[in-house]
Amino acid sequence: MNDQPIPPPRPAAPAAVRPPEPPAAPPPRRSASRAKWVLLLILLAAVAAGAGYWYLTRNEVTTDDAYTDGNAVMVAPQVAGTVVALAVGDNQHVSAGQVLLKIDPRAYQAARDEADGNLAVAQAQLADARARLDSARITYPAKLADAQAQLAVAQATQFKAQADLRRQRALPKQATTQQALDDAAAAMRSADAQVQQAEANVRSADTVKESVAQAEAQVRQLQGQVELARARLAQAQLNLDWTVLRAPQAGWVTKRNVNQGSYVTPGQALLALVTSQVWITANFKEGDLARMRRGQKVDIDVDAYPSLHLTGHIDSIQLGSGSRFSAFPAENATGNFVKVVQRVPVKIVIDSGLDPNIPLPLGLSVVPTVQLK
Repeated sequence: MNDQPIPPPRPAAPAAVRPPEPPAAPPPRRSASRAKWVLLLILLAAVAAGAGYWYLTRNEVTTDDAYTDGNAVMVAPQVAGTVVALAVGDNQHVSAGQVLLKIDPRAYQAARDEADGNLAVAQAQLADARARLDSARITYPAKLADAQAQLAVAQATQFKAQADLRRQRALPKQATTQQALDDAAAAMRSADAQVQQAEANVRSADTVKESVAQAEAQVRQLQGQVELARARLAQAQLNLDWTVLRAPQAGWVTKRNVNQGSYVTPGQALLALVTSQVWITANFKEGDLARMRRGQKVDIDVDAYPSLHLTGHIDSIQLGSGSRFSAFPAENATGNFVKVVQRVPVKIVIDSGLDPNIPLPLGLSVVPTVQLK
């Protein structure tokens, strides 16, 4: 007989629980209608936003083709030589008339001294010529007067000789001698010769006007030489002064390409001076110019300094598009023509907003907005 215990009966398995059924979906027509209303509201909001933006900006014209502009004066020497002293550095502010650099002046000092000596020689020659002119104005008339006096004496002698010869010939032969007659004839011939000689002396001395005019011409010639020597001295002095290069106006030293010891030539660009006056050059499309006038207010944003907001006004509109003044302007009269929207430079003067602690270099990108009202 088996004595093992009988196991207890197993409990019955619980009945399976069904998951709740999902709620019934809304009718598809209601969902589509709601989506249409949402899209319509979005469209209306976009239209309202666009209309508002147009209303707020309808009197504004802007462009991103704009940059800061100003005066950049290129400094170049007027004489050649070696730079012996450089008095400025990069990005340094200089005042008008301040010394920038010095060129070796020795050759120009020697040229100035030579020109000074040539002027002194020319002035001495002119003084001598003036003295000769004064003497000629006295001497030549005196020589003419002396020659005329000698002619008068010779004519008087001739008159007496003629009278003596006539008397000798009128006397009867018993009252005179052949020797007396010969002596009278010889005296007559001598008197005639003296008159001829005196007349020749008068003709030779009768050149007072020509002689004085020649002396005056010599004076004028030497006066011209003096003026020429004086001009050469002035040019030599200018060349000597130009060995010291000074700032033509106040500004900041920019783009310096010269050092002490460099050899420079006339016209060589050594550095640029950027002045403190800055304005905006904005290239607007030609279609934006219809309502644009001088004096209209302009708001200016600078890309480099987002916190800097400038205000200004339109100063002038260039009378020509940018392409018109380019190196190779368009030839619109050719057979093939493609219309391209032109841009016209507009100068905008900054009125306020500049910060002395924030530099505003030339060529920075800006965005001007013109208020057309």
